[in-house]
Amino acid sequence: MKKMNRRTKVLIFTIIMALIIIAAYIAGALIPDSAVEADFTCIKQPPSLKHPFGTDALGRDLFLRTLKGISVSMTIGIVASLISAVVAVLIGVAAATGSKKVDAVINWIIDLVMGVPHTVLVILISFAFGRGLKGLLIGVAATHWCSLARLIRSEVMQLRSQQYIAVSRRLGKSSGWILTHHLLPHLVPQFFVGLVLMFPHAILHEASISFLGYGLPPEQPAIGIILSESMKYISSGMWWTAVFPGIVLVLIVLLIDRLGDNLRMIIDPYSAQE
Repeated sequence: MKKMNRRTKVLIFTIIMALIIIAAYIAGALIPDSAVEADFTCIKQPPSLKHPFGTDALGRDLFLRTLKGISVSMTIGIVASLISAVVAVLIGVAAATGSKKVDAVINWIIDLVMGVPHTVLVILISFAFGRGLKGLLIGVAATHWCSLARLIRSEVMQLRSQQYIAVSRRLGKSSGWILTHHLLPHLVPQFFVGLVLMFPHAILHEASISFLGYGLPPEQPAIGIILSESMKYISSGMWWTAVFPGIVLVLIVLLIDRLGDNLRMIIDPYSAQE
């Protein structure tokens, strides 16, 4: 049997990681609200066969609540990342195809946004838009587009110098036609890879902002809310309320981050020749 090359192994591991992430999301989304309601007969129970992650101060099963929480966090993360990725493509294309003044203004805005710590900027934006889900989505989406926008800008500027673009212009093709038929198809791989790589950062920022009290309301079972609540009881010995949800959050973020790296390796034309 012929030994698998590196690209095939990466593809197999990418599919496995994607299936694990999708399974975790679906499992959390299918858990009904009644399964994570308070049960005062089971308060503050340590991990057991019945409750693998233990229960919290209200008797809620932490395993089910963590799965539901990671599903909520992933939903917010993917929506915010999708908005941010679309904004990045629009701004990146505008910077590369616009005038020098437009390019200079966009680069100045990118430097300004990247010059402020993400967490501080997300808190300020979330607070300005009334906090809650709306403020959190706007805050996360408005702070994660900069790196991808610069990548899109450099990619478009490189494509504009290609010979087939010049031929299309000499044949009388409009700028809109060149954009839709030549430029945008080349940007699709960068868009999806950038989207996946933004995803874990969006989840972490959602969790951190909710943990600090500027994100989702306390009744939402998001990971940040669960970790924030655990701080009230961890000093009394309820270590499981913070450890297990924290481990799940880290594992999901690492899996998504690795998935993005593998997708970039698969799409990269240089690695495709391995």
